[in-house]
Amino acid sequence: MSLAIALNDGKKIPWLGFGTGTALYSKDAENAVRQAIETGVVHLDGAQVYNNEESLGAGIVASGKPRSSLFLTTKLNLIPAGQTVRDTLVTSLKKLQTDYVDLFLIHFPINHEASLPEIWKQFEEIQKEGLAKSIGVSNFRVKDFEQILPTAKVIPAVNQIEYHPYVFKADQPVIEFMKKHNIIPTSYGGLTPIVRFSGGPVDPVLQSAAARLSKETGATVTEGQVLQLWLRAQGIPAITTTSKASRVKEYLAAETLPDLTPEEIKAIDDEGSKVHHRVFAKFFDS
Repeated sequence: MSLAIALNDGKKIPWLGFGTGTALYSKDAENAVRQAIETGVVHLDGAQVYNNEESLGAGIVASGKPRSSLFLTTKLNLIPAGQTVRDTLVTSLKKLQTDYVDLFLIHFPINHEASLPEIWKQFEEIQKEGLAKSIGVSNFRVKDFEQILPTAKVIPAVNQIEYHPYVFKADQPVIEFMKKHNIIPTSYGGLTPIVRFSGGPVDPVLQSAAARLSKETGATVTEGQVLQLWLRAQGIPAITTTSKASRVKEYLAAETLPDLTPEEIKAIDDEGSKVHHRVFAKFFDS
């Protein structure tokens, strides 16, 4: 199996995840998913709100890989009137053509009819039943954790958040809180500094680290891979997406690259902290 990180429930999450949101949102993801799996990806990240669980499931089937060799995530959107959390997951499982997910997350802490503690209780029951091996949350702030933890029987295994150098400073309170409770952050939008805000203060650090690693390894190391190494240094799984097979290979290659130096990591932290750019879940800063 590829590089994996231990969760608080004894399971492991593969470090690199292929996401079916953003570029693939509401689109047919079958070919992209099949291609990612054939290239070596084992961790696939979907969601009810992405509106493409059927094609994610079809891509898994088309790859021919046994289900047990893959790590599959989906996320709860809003619970339709008259339904339970379990009902929504059963619908997802049919679409995904599987009888369990490895990880099931509350996608957002806001806009639910039911309270977060009530929703989390239903998640615990789903895990007990085996429909989800691990359970967790996404886009949770400290105040959202403070709602569910007092009555939780199971501590969330992960909190999937937008995490990159330009939200490094803003995300520290929740990261520190999660450390205390042994909850792993997983990152989405990790390539934001180069994809959406190029020309920012972290660019020179990324360029110099990429040049050093390219020289050291004799292979071309990209700035995107440097951002992945920054996440890897913190033990944070990276969820990313692309429609290009060459890009998937580049992401996977980051698993075996040498580490960034402590000085490079600190420089990325420091330079990233000079500006603030959150692209998704803007409520997170409230």
